[in-house]
Amino acid sequence: MSARGRLILAFALCAAALCAAGGGAAAEPVADFYKGRTVSIITSTGPGGAYDLAARTLARYLPRYLPGAPAFVVQNMPGAGHVRAANYMYTQAARDGSVIATISNGIPLYQIIDGKGARFDARRFNWIGSTGISNLLTVAWHTAGVRSFNDALTREIVAGATGTGSGTAIYPLIMNAVLGAKFKVVMGYTSSQEVDLAMERGEVAARSGASYGGFLAERPEWIRNKKIIVLTQIGAARERDLPDAPLMHELGADADQRSLLKLISSPVAVGRPFLTAPDVPGERVAALRMAFDAALKDADFLAEARRIDLDMKPSTGEEVRAIVEETVGAPPDLVAKARAALEAAGGSAN
Repeated sequence: MSARGRLILAFALCAAALCAAGGGAAAEPVADFYKGRTVSIITSTGPGGAYDLAARTLARYLPRYLPGAPAFVVQNMPGAGHVRAANYMYTQAARDGSVIATISNGIPLYQIIDGKGARFDARRFNWIGSTGISNLLTVAWHTAGVRSFNDALTREIVAGATGTGSGTAIYPLIMNAVLGAKFKVVMGYTSSQEVDLAMERGEVAARSGASYGGFLAERPEWIRNKKIIVLTQIGAARERDLPDAPLMHELGADADQRSLLKLISSPVAVGRPFLTAPDVPGERVAALRMAFDAALKDADFLAEARRIDLDMKPSTGEEVRAIVEETVGAPPDLVAKARAALEAAGGSAN
């Protein structure tokens, strides 16, 4: 090899060494920070339920993929309609990546629609990703004589509900207020399971706010044997298995109605999100996102998720952030209309 060739090779080897050292230097501080540390996962719900279950399941798999392999512990922080946990993450949680949280997907919408007690800006959270959620459905029992949403525009349909703040009540009442539907919402059921049983017994004809994944896990025979008729879906895109059932926002008579209903549907698109506090160093946010994405693809995690009927429809941190930005940055006139529609429905974003 000529002297010039040896010089070029030496430069190339030197550059490669520097690149490798640079990559190691970027990774080592993250591993050094997390090694031997315990990371807290705050959940805005009490023990039990999908949010808590997702957090506790992920806590067993995230150490496999986060540099330094820290331990993870789950801390329940219910209260104030999920606002307590969101406020904690914004105002009190350490801003170093040692505390993450899963909070209600309604928090970004709550910030702009109500905001009572909120001391956070959802846009400033570092969104890690989402385990996702199936679309919510409005369904009618197969013997009720209801075949499509159009029937709700021409006749009264009795729908069971657990309370004014629940999706079992908010969504049919929103469709009444915005679309002119004629759902008669009967409150007082103590749980969504009780509403299902009331529908099966013929006490009510319909119910809303049930996830498609929940039906598949808990009452698959209702889907398989066509015991329920899907009137609407609530989410960002139609479920692959329900291509003919319209999304609630698709039913709007004009662009204004569709935009309004899409904004009200935005929490479903966020899924069950995970986040960390504002101002966490960028390399730790990136490591948390990579670990989250990898854990959701872990074969053992996926097998456990199937075993415990954990509804999975993952989104990346960037995808969640984009939805949050769109929701919180919605035009003021649209926000005012959404607020008025929710007030007319007797509900709120949470």
